[in-house]
Amino acid sequence: MDSEIKEEIPVHEEFILCCGVETQVLKCGPWTDLINNQSGTRPKLLIFIIPGNPGFSAFYVPFAKALYSATKRRFPIWIISHAGHALAPRGKKILTTSEDPNAKEIKDIYGLRGQVEHKLAFLRTQVPKEMKLVVIGHSIGSYFSLEILKHAPELPLTLPTLGAKK
Repeated sequence: MDSEIKEEIPVHEEFILCCGVETQVLKCGPWTDLINNQSGTRPKLLIFIIPGNPGFSAFYVPFAKALYSATKRRFPIWIISHAGHALAPRGKKILTTSEDPNAKEIKDIYGLRGQVEHKLAFLRTQVPKEMKLVVIGHSIGSYFSLEILKHAPELPLTLPTLGAKK
């Protein structure tokens, strides 16, 4: 893959207060607000990456750019940090999310179950209900992805299968 092409790909960094915790979200492509974008250009699918430990989103940017290029720039690719694993730089605006009516009180936001609830709250408040989701998890992110499938059957999720025969 040509590195010059990857460098032209926009990556937007946001810090969102999700479940009361600063959360870094890196968004590859021009779509930064899927909820309020009601135009005909809004994509029908979001590729959502949940990292492994240590939950550092920026590590996955080259992969996200390559994936964005491979999908011919048709779909946004978002990478979410783990709750509490990224702090906003001084002076960086932290966006707030609307409350998720399905969210339970998260007693241990930094534990395994809390991290799953954190991702669910983000998806429920930041992604339109009708948007299809492809969730890619790496290491513990794969576990979180499977737990999201189990605890949120209403979300239109797809997990990619690597090496599957057609």
